[in-house]
Amino acid sequence: MHTDISKADHRRFGDRMKRVAHGRTGALRSPSGMRRPMPGFTLIELMIVVAIIGILAAIAYPSYMEHVMKTKRSAAVACLSEQANYMERFYTTNLRYDQDQDDNPNPLSVAPGAGGMQLGCMTNNQTGEDYNYNVANLTRNTFTLRAIPQGVQANRDTECATLTLTEDGTRGVTGTGGVEDCW
Repeated sequence: MHTDISKADHRRFGDRMKRVAHGRTGALRSPSGMRRPMPGFTLIELMIVVAIIGILAAIAYPSYMEHVMKTKRSAAVACLSEQANYMERFYTTNLRYDQDQDDNPNPLSVAPGAGGMQLGCMTNNQTGEDYNYNVANLTRNTFTLRAIPQGVQANRDTECATLTLTEDGTRGVTGTGGVEDCW
């Protein structure tokens, strides 16, 4: 069914006069009477875009999580260095690592809830949610500081696992990776 459109009507009503729906296709009729497709995207075009986004996400997300893990590890390394600095200041004041001149234990070696001390980097706001810190092998002249991953960090960081630092600056790891990769 074709209706002649006069030039006056065409100028007056513009594109509204040209539109004639054809069945289920939703095609439009051009001024010359030819069908033209509706503007928009086809389902296959949308599926291609979704597939591309999925592939990019599959590549980017694991890389992002690896960077998050390494950042948390770096923060734990920095916290161990801060603890070692505290231990050296304690030694300078008391001439020993394990106790002060009044025979009180080193506050870093006692749990915070039992009267011990917790440095700012060890709090939950910093690295405390991802690492548990303790002092091992504490004697008059030696100490070993340990940063033990916990929770999600423990599951992801199997390469380095527990990080250690001794009084003479020896660095260590308990995981499958080497010290040069983890420190």
